[in-house]
Amino acid sequence: MSLPENTTVLIVGAGPAGLTAALSLAHHRCHDFVIVDAVVEGQNTSRSIAIHSATIEALASINAADGLLSQAIKGKSVRLTSRSSQIFQARFDHLKKYSTHPYALFIPQNVTEPVLGQKLQSLGVQVQRPHRVVGMKQNDEDSRITDVLFEDGQVIRARYIIGADGARSTIRTTAGIGFSDPEGPGSGHKLPGQMVSADVTFEPEPVGSLTLEGHLNIAVFSSNFFVLTPFGNRFNTKLMRDGKPTTKSIFRVTSSVPNKNGEPPRAPPKEYIQDLINANGPACITSNPSLNPTPVKIDQLIWSTRFRTHSAIADRIFTRLGAAIFLVGDAAHIHSPAGGQGMNLGIRDAIFVAEAITKHLEMSAENPDVDDTILQEVAAVRHARALETIGFIKTILKLTSLPCESYAWWMPCSLASIRDLILRILDRLYFMQSKAAWGLSGLGRR
Repeated sequence: MSLPENTTVLIVGAGPAGLTAALSLAHHRCHDFVIVDAVVEGQNTSRSIAIHSATIEALASINAADGLLSQAIKGKSVRLTSRSSQIFQARFDHLKKYSTHPYALFIPQNVTEPVLGQKLQSLGVQVQRPHRVVGMKQNDEDSRITDVLFEDGQVIRARYIIGADGARSTIRTTAGIGFSDPEGPGSGHKLPGQMVSADVTFEPEPVGSLTLEGHLNIAVFSSNFFVLTPFGNRFNTKLMRDGKPTTKSIFRVTSSVPNKNGEPPRAPPKEYIQDLINANGPACITSNPSLNPTPVKIDQLIWSTRFRTHSAIADRIFTRLGAAIFLVGDAAHIHSPAGGQGMNLGIRDAIFVAEAITKHLEMSAENPDVDDTILQEVAAVRHARALETIGFIKTILKLTSLPCESYAWWMPCSLASIRDLILRILDRLYFMQSKAAWGLSGLGRR
């Protein structure tokens, strides 16, 4: 499919951040934009699963939240647990005084993307696929325009470019923007460095409080952490579209994998996932009768993946190479999925950056020589929010990864057991539950 030769705004990447940038531009009455993606179809794997209060509010501000609200599970809490009992609970209903959306939305990314894409289509906008960007250069005739080169030889001339093309961003690399851990190389070497995620069903179906919809459960055990999110059968049709249909409840499981265990398989098989569950997961979903009086085993492995976890942030998320170039989402920052903040931050980046671009367009219509102050300001705020989020996530990882070995010969208890004791006490305090929910919600990092 041929692309237009000129556009005001070019969005590169049609994941959640890119789609939201397009929705925000349309909401603010900027209709001269093109959104492209390198792949034929949208993301068909289930990665991010949580949309927090601040992000729901931001999406609602551009009339893009209703489709997600109608399909998602309304999350009541995030619970920190041992293998058998609750340690601490961050309850989202404590957010009622701060937000009209005092909950999280639990919804797989491969459901989120089509919902956002359908909203965009309803506005008459189609993602142009497959078109892979391979380079950029300043236009020879207009110093405020960038020529964006595509793999098939086509060229688009754009005044603004939003790079939403992921952690290996071509836009970021071509613009010469660095990408590194804000605390320096090796700063996260003691934190979990690799993880495995999977969507599974069990036989028989597990029972217990940790298997109920509406809660995201983080089990901490032996310096590892394991996340269990029950989906019920809410998303069965979409998650099972390429597999055997099922009416059973589907569960998302995510586990850290110690480096000493070696690199996980690219698509870990059922047996590998079962071993991780038995080693790190809540007792109620294990097949070990010594832990679980009613042992369960994985029935269907619907999807699985491995990924490495580290933190990195772009040196800057705004620059010029002729056009004004912004980075949003994973192109601008990456970090561990602990706390479910990555996609949320990217969506909010996209909404606020697109709004700033439309304001800059309006100002330049009145004054063609307008400077970039408004663009630089939003970039500085988004960069600061990313740094805050990376710090927040590293704090969670440090807390969940405390060692279980005795601290010293004169202290026959571990840092992990001290953590658990303190958190069980704090769990009785409304203020601490509220503070934890506030941190996860993103409301203080809009």
